[in-house]
Amino acid sequence: MPTVFIPTPMRKSTGNQSSVQESPGRLADIFGALEKRFPDLSSQFYDSERKLKTYINVFVNGDDIRTLEGMNTPVGDRDEVHIIPAMAGG
Repeated sequence: MPTVFIPTPMRKSTGNQSSVQESPGRLADIFGALEKRFPDLSSQFYDSERKLKTYINVFVNGDDIRTLEGMNTPVGDRDEVHIIPAMAGG
């Protein structure tokens, strides 16, 4: 099963789990499964139009999904998904 790595700011919504396992499929399906398991993640992932927030970066096996197939990127059984919110400040 693919491993989804949860960033520290979102772990409150996952019971402090740093990673979770989901079934393989399209990235959109994996995010949907995460939302079902952890409903509070929805508002952290999506804007009011249900588009992935611009400051949320997602990588599958180290590749930015923007250079792949976006939320239609296939995720296989041994793949890793990293969710990384952009940080700002100074």
